[in-house]
Amino acid sequence: MAVNIIGTGSYVPKNVADNQLLSTIVDTDDEWIRQRTGIKERHLSSGSKEGTSFMAIEAAKAALEHAGVSAEEMDLIIVATASADTYVPSTACQVQGELGAIRATCFDLNAACSGFLFSLNTADAYLETGMAKTALIIGAETLSREVDWSDRSTCILFGDGAGAAVLRREEGEGGILASVTGSDGSQGDVLTCKGRGIQNPFYKSRRKKDYIQMNGQSVFRFAVSTVPKYIKRVLKETGLEPDDIKYYILHQANRRILESIAKRIGVEMEKIPMNLDHYGNTSSASIPILLDEVNRNDLLQPGDKIVLSGFGGGLTWGATLVEWK
Repeated sequence: MAVNIIGTGSYVPKNVADNQLLSTIVDTDDEWIRQRTGIKERHLSSGSKEGTSFMAIEAAKAALEHAGVSAEEMDLIIVATASADTYVPSTACQVQGELGAIRATCFDLNAACSGFLFSLNTADAYLETGMAKTALIIGAETLSREVDWSDRSTCILFGDGAGAAVLRREEGEGGILASVTGSDGSQGDVLTCKGRGIQNPFYKSRRKKDYIQMNGQSVFRFAVSTVPKYIKRVLKETGLEPDDIKYYILHQANRRILESIAKRIGVEMEKIPMNLDHYGNTSSASIPILLDEVNRNDLLQPGDKIVLSGFGGGLTWGATLVEWK
């Protein structure tokens, strides 16, 4: 039996904020942003009606249509997000309610930018053990409400969007061949976004809303050392060489990070597709949005091997090797 990705979908808001627009908000310019990040523009939500759950639902609809399956066939829905519209109900339950996926077990998962990979591996475990046959996994973020728009070190980086994939356990070989995930909470303070302060009869919080805060140099060093290590691990587990992989679908955080990863695993940049110039860092949505673009542009053929890999706050990381169906 194999766990295959049988459909993909994505959604991004129509509003586009290019670097020129940001230069009217904070002290920056197009050249400064491009040189340091590779980002030219990012898509931003138009308001509360275009929040995380709405984008997750739209990406899910596209993935189901692409897979040729109905919502009623879903046994499991996982939404990876660090920017849910509500604490309760979960985003996954909101997706279920809108789609009518009455059979599905639903929950959210937060592993920051690694969230889609953690969701993929969690769904794979459900499918491998027979607890589910068909699963819908989604990465969705509205990071534009989590950044301080007066802080040029963070507001230039992030965008909004959602990506989704449908997984099914089927007869045959291939599918998900190897996976690894990991976390290091001792380094959690290099990328943070605090929640509400405590308010109860014994304590009155006066803390204002916190926003995303990041130590960029620490995140860079972590990414370029950790991601190649775990990509090499899944390659070793399957007896493959770096050039055996058609594409490395990596978390879209920074062009310099992607170039450093390519150098460390010994592959040309043509094996590392990028769309961060148009979307920025969409956290848990970045890998599934890119996977959907690659898939819908007919760049994947049956038998192609791809690696999905990324890193995020926590700190967290993961890599998954897939043989495309």
